Amino acid sequence: MPRHILDRRTFLRSSGIAIGLPFLDAMMPLSAAEAKKAATQPKRLLLIGRPLGMHAPNFFPADAGKNYTPSRYLKLLQSRRDDFTVFSGLSHRYGAGHYAEVGLFTGVHPDFIRPNDIKNSISLDQEVASHLAGQTRFNSLVLGGGSAAWNRRGVRLPAEYRVSAVFKQLFIQGTADETAREMRRIKDGQSILDDVRDQLGSLNATLGSEDRERLDLYVSSIREAEQKLQQDETWQLTPKPQVNMKPPQELSSAQLVERSRQWYDLVHLAFQTDSTRVISLWFGSQDKPEIQGVNIGHHDASHHGQDPGKLEQLALIEETEMKVFGEFLDKMKASSESESTLLDRSSIIFASNLGNASNHDNTNLPVILAGGGYKHAGHMAHDKQNNTFLSNLFVRMLQQTGIEMDKFGANSGVLSEV
Repeated sequence: MPRHILDRRTFLRSSGIAIGLPFLDAMMPLSAAEAKKAATQPKRLLLIGRPLGMHAPNFFPADAGKNYTPSRYLKLLQSRRDDFTVFSGLSHRYGAGHYAEVGLFTGVHPDFIRPNDIKNSISLDQEVASHLAGQTRFNSLVLGGGSAAWNRRGVRLPAEYRVSAVFKQLFIQGTADETAREMRRIKDGQSILDDVRDQLGSLNATLGSEDRERLDLYVSSIREAEQKLQQDETWQLTPKPQVNMKPPQELSSAQLVERSRQWYDLVHLAFQTDSTRVISLWFGSQDKPEIQGVNIGHHDASHHGQDPGKLEQLALIEETEMKVFGEFLDKMKASSESESTLLDRSSIIFASNLGNASNHDNTNLPVILAGGGYKHAGHMAHDKQNNTFLSNLFVRMLQQTGIEMDKFGANSGVLSEV
């Protein structure tokens, strides 16, 4: 377990009397070696996105602070109560209905929102991945579908929605022939890029300023491709980690519980084997899940119109999702890493672009921040009418991951209460 350090000015206090403590070993600062070790231990990021909100009365606690009374849904996470913070009163301060999912993790400024059109920017996972590039086999994984991940030019990154394909990428070693073919592909790609780069140099001198700007964007794409090829070449010769898990079978989206567990198991193994340190995971099924007591689709239940029958079926679906999320947090906490745990080393955010799916409201978003070594504070309640920018929390997460940034998306500051 991580070593706890006491302040030298710690006092025992009772009835107005302060008693000083003797000098204890726990008051000694970390040694240089310990400090260096703590600084170099990997930090990770997991973004979990959902497109259909969470029913607010069942999600948000009625009271704020460390000693909040857990809501119906949060009762399912109480084994990890000290390892997460639930936020209310956070949003991106714009309305775009379901379409707002494309900006959930980019925090794009409201000025760039028009009806059914968002001029997007880089997502939080890709910002972190750009700072950690090359340290792991995969700079990031984009899983489950949806519109979670965007590059610096605001272009959506495709997601892998097949758990079997992700498992193969992470843990199945190719044959000698497959490895040779992959190495030839890499070499061929490098040769092509070299030729294109030489031609660009002579072409650039003949263009006007606007065309040069367009060409600069193109060149930056080529540089990214080159870096990826160089990374592929290095890792292609490195054996993949061996794990004690059978290759998963593809399940239908109706098998909500089993499919969610598959994804969480892959995330856990990817972090545990240090195959990547950045993952975005999108849960977006609208089908009728195989849950006892549920006979309508998730989308139908979320657009309940305050119908009591639909509300109860929605609660059964969302309770199930929270239960599986809680199991994942428990598994991360039970996985040791040096003197810490995977949960303590991983910033995990669970959020939706909808505060109320029934009327497509994009305010007061359901947000949980778990793990990561934060000063978790129970329920942090912000103004539900004049919401705090969710990007303020994103900046805090960047800084906690060791990235010194004070601007991201539309943030107005940094949410330093955790």
